[in-house]
Amino acid sequence: MSLLDRHIAFLEALRSAGLPVSLAEDLDAVVALGRLHWADRELVREAYAATVCKRQAHRPSFDAVFDLYFPALVGEGRTSPEEARPPIGDTPEQLRALQDELGEALALDDQQAMADLAIRAVRQLGHMPGQGPGRSTWSAYTTLKRLSPEDLVFRIMQGLEQGGMHTEEARAVVSARVDRFRDLVERDARRRIAEVKGADHVSDATVRPTVDRLDFLSARRGDLDALRREIMPLARRLATRLTKEQHARRRGPLDFRRTVRASISTGGVPLTTHHKPKRPHRSELVVLCDVSGSVAHFAQFTLLLVFALREQFTKVRAFTFVDDITEVTEHFTPGADPAEVLAHLAEASAHAARFGRTNYGRAFARFAEQYPDALGPKTSLLVLGDARSNYADLQLDVLEDIVARVKRSHWLNPEHRRNWDSGDSAAHEYGAVVPMVECRNLTQLGEFVHDLV
Repeated sequence: MSLLDRHIAFLEALRSAGLPVSLAEDLDAVVALGRLHWADRELVREAYAATVCKRQAHRPSFDAVFDLYFPALVGEGRTSPEEARPPIGDTPEQLRALQDELGEALALDDQQAMADLAIRAVRQLGHMPGQGPGRSTWSAYTTLKRLSPEDLVFRIMQGLEQGGMHTEEARAVVSARVDRFRDLVERDARRRIAEVKGADHVSDATVRPTVDRLDFLSARRGDLDALRREIMPLARRLATRLTKEQHARRRGPLDFRRTVRASISTGGVPLTTHHKPKRPHRSELVVLCDVSGSVAHFAQFTLLLVFALREQFTKVRAFTFVDDITEVTEHFTPGADPAEVLAHLAEASAHAARFGRTNYGRAFARFAEQYPDALGPKTSLLVLGDARSNYADLQLDVLEDIVARVKRSHWLNPEHRRNWDSGDSAAHEYGAVVPMVECRNLTQLGEFVHDLV
């Protein structure tokens, strides 16, 4: 593969991973790379990142794809002598020695040592031979399971605490170092698999999408932290976009009297039109959130985004439910830290379950009974949930009465549309009462909230 072909394939892989790389940025990268020495791989990485990576949230996906198409140790299908040797055995003594080296590197936060150990660990512990040519592969999961870096956390924490660090701070520091080592192991395993099966195959199969396109329901713990950090920048971008659009259409209807009076100075020709001031239109918003299971993360992120844009509404009220209903509006205060808000929200949402099983019908009935004052002719209703009600009574008549009392209503479902109506899902029945929209990631959420406002 020529350098031009690799460049084109690399950019196509970035687009597949969710990075919006334009033709202009493609050409900018070519110009920048033409002025660099390709012997410095990190310099090439930063040149590519500076020209094609628009946002910091896209950087992890960019780095993962870059490591596949421009690997550190493998070039054009040829391995180094070190890589050509058969994997070393993993006897208990050798495994213990490797763990001791890793513990020392983690304790000292030695970046280079951790990178070298990740390569050795995958080579020594992660090789999985298969039947036939091209069937063997490498596994980051197997490597980490055998090496068990989490077993070293307590020992390293003790060393940091003896140096004067508090327990919680030490735990956070060590966990971050272990997570960094995990990333290095996963990166090297992907690099080795790409050498066998090709970068295109590995990029499509293993590279996770950018944080704004990551499904809420498949997010891991680290992904949730990234999503939480992305909420406030998304809210600021939406607020700026909404302000510009509102200014663009701020002119009201034609003021015929002022236009005619102004035309007297031009001989009766209305060269300049005058318009009546446009009345600001803001509605009230009521949000009902299913906080059961994995759907809870989707509801929490949506609530954070909605309350970050609460200036766009006259009033916002939020309610959470599992099979009972509770109001959580008071937990969203201006300037509050998102992590603290989510912690308080999780505590408050514990009161939303009486029997522990999701029951949309009962929650809607309890809402109509306890909070009738929340609904009115200026209210927009937003329901968040997967519409899975454990085969309980759906109370469609109650929901129809709620919808009839509001100005408009919407339902956001974090599941893929193909999974609607499967199992205990009542998406079709509820969708006939409230328009249901698929909302699986931050991109879809941002577009919906923009249209809602």
